[in-house]
Amino acid sequence: MPSTTAERKSLIRRIPASQITAIAVRGIMLALVTVLILAATRDVAELRWVVLLVLAGLPAVLAPRHRIAAPLGRYAEVILVGLGASAVALAADQAGTVTDGVGAAALLPYLAVPITAAMLQNRPLESAGLLGVATLTLAAAGWFTMTPEGTRQLASVGYLAMGAQWLILAAIGTITTGAMQRAALARRAPQPYAEATRLLTQLRQVARQLPGATLDPGSIAEHLLEELRPLGRPQRAAVFAASGAGRLVVLAQFGVEADDTSTRAAWETSLDSDSAVADAWASQQPQVSGRTQLRSREQNGPVSALVVPLVAGVRTVGLVALERDGANGYPQTLTNRIVNAATPAALRLEAALLFEEVRSIATNEERQRLAREIHDGVAQELVMIGYGVDNAQATLPEGAEDTAEELRVLRSEITRVITELRLSLFELRSEVDRHGGLTAAIAEFARISGNQAGLKVNLSLDEAGRLPASIESELLRIAQEAITNARKHAAAANLWVTCTVDPPYGLIEVSDDGKGIPDERTDGRYGLAIMAERAERIRGRLEIRPRDPVGTTVAVVVGGSPRQEARATR
Repeated sequence: MPSTTAERKSLIRRIPASQITAIAVRGIMLALVTVLILAATRDVAELRWVVLLVLAGLPAVLAPRHRIAAPLGRYAEVILVGLGASAVALAADQAGTVTDGVGAAALLPYLAVPITAAMLQNRPLESAGLLGVATLTLAAAGWFTMTPEGTRQLASVGYLAMGAQWLILAAIGTITTGAMQRAALARRAPQPYAEATRLLTQLRQVARQLPGATLDPGSIAEHLLEELRPLGRPQRAAVFAASGAGRLVVLAQFGVEADDTSTRAAWETSLDSDSAVADAWASQQPQVSGRTQLRSREQNGPVSALVVPLVAGVRTVGLVALERDGANGYPQTLTNRIVNAATPAALRLEAALLFEEVRSIATNEERQRLAREIHDGVAQELVMIGYGVDNAQATLPEGAEDTAEELRVLRSEITRVITELRLSLFELRSEVDRHGGLTAAIAEFARISGNQAGLKVNLSLDEAGRLPASIESELLRIAQEAITNARKHAAAANLWVTCTVDPPYGLIEVSDDGKGIPDERTDGRYGLAIMAERAERIRGRLEIRPRDPVGTTVAVVVGGSPRQEARATR
């Protein structure tokens, strides 16, 4: 027995809240039927049924989850209620307080307790069985019990009415309890995960039925431009999507060439500017303008520009801009035709952007998971091995110079592997958004990798905007692979890293003054092949070439015209 107040409180805290609630409900119902029995019979002796119910309910209270004891206790309770209701009705008839078997109603309210308890234990069949046993017990007791008038109690209208009434109420209470329990379980269920699973399953099925690359935003944008090209006959066109920070990114374009004074042409992508692009995004209405939407192009003559928002539901997911030289190039009738042709692309583009976001989140989470597993597993074990080698070196006997030298070489190799592993972990954990932009992420990786290898790192960074997240991620991985190759294999003293971003254009160039590679082909070299695959995935161009006078240059260009790419990679 608990001997102190603290021990008693600790014991109470260990009792589940549901069990405390069950005890309280039973106590209230027992008090209620006690009052009703005394009011109906005015005979304290009839309270024996209350005592018997208390004893029958002990298994269900003390061991509510027991497979045998708890159900047997509940069946004992309904049997006692049936027998007791008949006896109390007879005693009430004899006392003359109530007649015609109505006194059975004094004990029948307790019938709801065991039946509802079974339903709360998720035992609907047991609840139905308890109702059946209660009905049979009431009928049998009424058949064998004779009233003071010499008739069978079962023939009393009051007895039948009270029995039927409380059996029906118990059944309704059971059904209601089951429905409430299912609703509560549904609310507690991980609905977001269930909904996500359903949607991802549907997405997988749809993706398998679609032609190749149709869930790629860039491919969808290019297909849209091809559809609109014969209709609007633009000389320049582009498709935009949101990138955050009040800017747009160019998913696809054509007709944009660098002129003699500019290394690359760029569309107006700021949503804060005074432009048809910003107006179309804000109003969700097509905008016709006599000004070019290229911020790097001087307007020497009349220009007709049409910007059509791509609206999916109530959300603007992108824009398509068409331009041609000359005035009044997009009258209302032509504008309406272009809008009707572009509208279906909004839903396709939204689906592709959402799919890209989900894929990016899943990829980043997997990279983080791998980084954690490597850090907590292999990395820690290597560190322990290193400590073991240190201990072995410290306990070597005198004269074991050869063994000591072997242990020093082994310790040096372990240190090198741990350093490489830490750099690999840093590479896995590096993300563009974590550093605030592509150039910042590449710069940090280059500095840390260069410091570890003793390389002098020279950075040339220019970021005028953001590229689509998928393109930035692939460019970061290409730069990391190129920097890692230079650090591991080039035996270089200097590393030059150039990162230029001016949407939709992007250039990454990594050069070293090392020993170079004898063959610049990517086939047969896993790292180089991976870089080529990443560049192809974002419709970029990868070039690996010797650096003059020594070394290697790895360059990747995205979003530029062929003439721009040629200038960048010369």
